[in-house]
Amino acid sequence: MTTTERNTPAGQGADVTAREARRVAEEARTQDWDRPSFARELFLGRFRLDLIDPWPDDDPARAGDAAEFLGRLEAFLRAEVDAERIEREGRIPDEVFQGLAALGAFGMKIDSRYGGLGLSHLHYCRALTLVGSVSPALAALLSAHQSIGVPQPLKLFGTDAQKRAFLPRLAAGEVSAFLLTEPDSGSDPARLRTTATPVEGGYRLNGIKLWATNGTIASLLVVMARVPDAGITAFVVEADSDGITVERRNEFLGLRGLENSVTRFHDVFVPDRNVVGGVGKGLKIALTTLNTGRLSLPALCVAAGKWSLAAARDWSAARVQWGQPVGRHEAVAKKLSFIAASTYGMESMLELSCLLADEDRGDIRIEAALAKLYASELAWQVADELVQIRGGRGFETAASLSARGERPLAAEQQLRDLRINRIFEGSTEIMHLLIAREAVDAHLQVAGDIIDPDVGLTGKARAGARAGAFYAKWLPTLAVGKGQTPGAYADFGHLATHLRYVERCSRKLARSTFWAMGRWQGRLERKQAFLARIVDIGAELFAISAACVRARAEAAAHPEVIELADLFSRQARLRADALFATLWENTDSVDNAAARRILAGRYAFLERGIIPPGGAGEWVAPWQPGPATVPDVRRRLPTASPATPTT
Repeated sequence: MTTTERNTPAGQGADVTAREARRVAEEARTQDWDRPSFARELFLGRFRLDLIDPWPDDDPARAGDAAEFLGRLEAFLRAEVDAERIEREGRIPDEVFQGLAALGAFGMKIDSRYGGLGLSHLHYCRALTLVGSVSPALAALLSAHQSIGVPQPLKLFGTDAQKRAFLPRLAAGEVSAFLLTEPDSGSDPARLRTTATPVEGGYRLNGIKLWATNGTIASLLVVMARVPDAGITAFVVEADSDGITVERRNEFLGLRGLENSVTRFHDVFVPDRNVVGGVGKGLKIALTTLNTGRLSLPALCVAAGKWSLAAARDWSAARVQWGQPVGRHEAVAKKLSFIAASTYGMESMLELSCLLADEDRGDIRIEAALAKLYASELAWQVADELVQIRGGRGFETAASLSARGERPLAAEQQLRDLRINRIFEGSTEIMHLLIAREAVDAHLQVAGDIIDPDVGLTGKARAGARAGAFYAKWLPTLAVGKGQTPGAYADFGHLATHLRYVERCSRKLARSTFWAMGRWQGRLERKQAFLARIVDIGAELFAISAACVRARAEAAAHPEVIELADLFSRQARLRADALFATLWENTDSVDNAAARRILAGRYAFLERGIIPPGGAGEWVAPWQPGPATVPDVRRRLPTASPATPTT
């Protein structure tokens, strides 16, 4: 699509060009790198092991209180949460909300001065892992409430008055939701249509929001709306305000207990004091919130990995075929190995990212994004392998298994519940592009003007001089490095070979990126498959680094972790090598040409012989601002106290 083409269907959304969409997204980025980033350096060919080794320490002053809370949470989950009931009824019972509120689970990330527990990122994610092992829907509720809902934006950008007004309510058990997505605005925020029109004392909100997790039960909302001539702005909105209607609760493939809404705003008044972070700063707030908020999703993936490992191990030892347990057959043994290694790798990447976030010395925007991308993809494969190991029982529901007297292992539910993580909070495809943009940022800073069609000859000449100076120093560093020295990283013992591999591949990755920029220049942004492979290689290298550094730190207490780190690193290296091989030898151009022909209907004859997908309706349902024409279907929770009017 050229920059003059429109990317909006007729009659839907704002009239937005591709160039405008990129501009909006670019302006929302954090532009500076004023703190170190291990992952960013990795993409630049610099293996800065000193940024993650020694393994960051967990704050012992906070660890004791966190351990006590995790113990109480585990006892509650074992005694009070019936995961089968949640799946069967498609809702989380009122008494579970009340119990979680009494535990303080809705205030895990809220500072103690506002009534919360003030957990670190590490212990918060461990709590979500624990909850997710029982009910992924329940973990999604807590994650959406605290990682992207009202608590996190207020923690980062809220005023003291906003924190005092809202955080104690949320810590006590009220639920919050984050409302950005619209029927025609997902990963392209330039198409956002909800408006916030200035009026005396505040703003009037009009629009509709789609897929708001917790939207049917929340009493406080973070709403992104466009202020005319000022841009997208974040507001804290009382869910009981006049003009708000929850028009429906959405239903999904998995996470059956998820309370997810379509919410309409019609002339909803929001006072000035409820603007978060300043007018026009909403998208930047959303992206900054996600820098650490994304860590909640890999926590749920780690839960799935651990759960799948326990299920696969027990079943593979108990199930006997051809005279021995199925786990002894090589075909199944490889799957067990993959599940165990992947779980260790995902957990290592997550815990390292959390500890780095808790230290707050570095910029972890790439690390958190890589953890989300990597874990969501790997956990899906882990769950798929569990279903395969279980055979027909893996495809059977837990209720059906129980009805005929077998252990109700919900393997198929695990697969269904995990699928959304590859879409939630940035789909895999969007995460590839987001991370790739950050990975090439250093190049764009020095050479971006050379390939920018809007920059004149004088600007290009200056950019050429900057680029020449930068690359004259940088390119020679990619030729040789510590990874080529046989004895390098010897203090890591058996794992040293994997760190030498990471160092060599980091430089190879940077060279590949540089060659791609030279080959395609401004067209590189369209080479999405190439960029995805670059990012996936970086993710494997980050994960290997995390696993090896963690294993050495924990080996004194648990020597067996060296075996797991070695196993994971061997598997990850094979994946990285395969990705390197397809950087330059692939079918990308053929696939793109074929896709254009498919879209034009050239191969429509291939669809003959079936009853085609039917059903009436638009692919994207049109909507218009105005009052609701359907009843409000929100669910009132007993744990939520009456909302205090802020008008």
